[in-house]
Amino acid sequence: MKSLLRLRPYLAKYKTTLYLGILTVVVANLFSVATPWIVGVAIDALKHGIETKSLDYTLLLGYAGLIVGLAAVSGFMTFLTRQTIIVVSRKIEYDLRNDFLAHIQKLPLNYFQNTPTGDLMAHATNDISAVRNVLGPGIMYPSDTIMTFTMSLTLMFIKDWSLTLIALIPLPFVSYAVYKLGKIIHEKFNERQAHYSLLTTRAQENLSGIRVVKAYVREEYEIGLFHKLSWDYLKKNLVLAKAQSVMWPLMFLLVGLSLVITVYFGGMQVIGGAITVGTLTAFFAYLTMLIWPMIAFGWVTNILQQGAASMERLAKIFDTVPEIRDTEETDILIRDIEGDIEFRNVFFTHKNAAFPALRNINLNIPNGMTLAIVGYTGSGKSTLVNMIPRLYDVTAGEVFIGGVNIKKIPLDVLRSHIGYVPQETFLFSETISDNITYGIDGHSRVQVYEAAEISQIAKDVGDFPQQFDTVLGERGITLSGGQKQRTSIARAVMRKPKILILDDALSSVDTYTEEEILQRLRRVMENRTSIIISHRISTVKNADKIVVLDKGTIVEEGTHDELVALGGIYASLHYKQLLEKELEQL
Repeated sequence: MKSLLRLRPYLAKYKTTLYLGILTVVVANLFSVATPWIVGVAIDALKHGIETKSLDYTLLLGYAGLIVGLAAVSGFMTFLTRQTIIVVSRKIEYDLRNDFLAHIQKLPLNYFQNTPTGDLMAHATNDISAVRNVLGPGIMYPSDTIMTFTMSLTLMFIKDWSLTLIALIPLPFVSYAVYKLGKIIHEKFNERQAHYSLLTTRAQENLSGIRVVKAYVREEYEIGLFHKLSWDYLKKNLVLAKAQSVMWPLMFLLVGLSLVITVYFGGMQVIGGAITVGTLTAFFAYLTMLIWPMIAFGWVTNILQQGAASMERLAKIFDTVPEIRDTEETDILIRDIEGDIEFRNVFFTHKNAAFPALRNINLNIPNGMTLAIVGYTGSGKSTLVNMIPRLYDVTAGEVFIGGVNIKKIPLDVLRSHIGYVPQETFLFSETISDNITYGIDGHSRVQVYEAAEISQIAKDVGDFPQQFDTVLGERGITLSGGQKQRTSIARAVMRKPKILILDDALSSVDTYTEEEILQRLRRVMENRTSIIISHRISTVKNADKIVVLDKGTIVEEGTHDELVALGGIYASLHYKQLLEKELEQL
């Protein structure tokens, strides 16, 4: 339950509305608990009138009108209660969902590499909804229950304190039952939510990887696997439902026991003349009013236990401190960067990795240079360039841009001056224009066309039905691999970056188009820094400088001619690709 205390800042934001809601609860209950008292008085007046044969119909109509008026005011106040407390819970849900997304956006790349997307989706849907229930019904019903319980008991004690004490004998059993069942519900709800994460993860992977599933004819296998996960989720839901289903009948049983006790002992007192029929009637009405608070007590306990379990799961994410963030070391006065980059004695080890991905990297990239990075698969090329926009932070050593340690540069400033096209191209389910202008505020169609012309996607777009307004499928599935890469390059060029990073971004493009793109990029990136990663020598041969990585270490560097003459890894790759080209021609 301690986890729910984390919601205090959200409640404080809407405290005025919440106080108003609590006030409406008080007023609604004041008018509600007054009704049985009036009913009791009216019955005694009716009995007296019948006995004395002097029945006053006007007085009875007055009592009836008063009862209707009290019910109307109580009902209106209950309506206002829902319009305040429940509405606040929806607003806090909105705030919590936005804060959740804002927080996970700040988390480093390695967090998402080690956390299933489906797990995060479960947190963003089921868990936040469960917390919202705590803030809506979880506030409204307890406050209403406490007020009804307190006021009813007070008036019952005024009516007959001895009969009240006898009627309340079952209450300790209620408290014990709620305590024991609450612990079970908390545990079972946690298990259910954890399994829901597995279910959503599997569903998300199936939808994202549908082409692979179909290509390997694994539809039946995936259906069977999902069926098993769904069945296990059903069983966990049933276990939880069984625990929850005990609560309400138990409340009814204990309340029914109170009614039986009251009928017997209250009836004996009426027969003995200790209390009037009106008093016993009012007493019954108050005891009936206690039925909902006692039942609501168990129901709210369910809500609180589920909300607390969900908040614990959310808290684990909110408590994850972003490793890469602006700190006291950051100089907020820096609003621009230059293009010269220096790696100084850089080491980097991935989380849970046994060996470093980069070792003792020393590299200087002057402003305006085109640097190419080549090497075998897994040599650390992508990891190296990921250090520049701080998608990873160095394990040891330093990275400088413009002579300033990048940890001193505000993240938004650093990344806004870098155009990055990663290996895995990602496009949104928006128009081509929206994808090209992603992250750009204020642009014209001419600028979009110019960026598309540089990346050589413009001629393809011209053949589309709605050209730049053509909406792409999920992840840009309606485009070919080369078209997706060229659209991503246009997106990077659109922001006119000081540093452009192409991480194997031309692998799906033919050599002729590749040369056209590179020629245009040289003009655009004049006096700016470009870094190109590629497995194709034709892509990098005209770079100002080429470095060769092997097992996380720079083993060769120089121009194309120098590296060919060196006869090392680069030369081996070069001759191998020349041979492949000759074989293709033959």
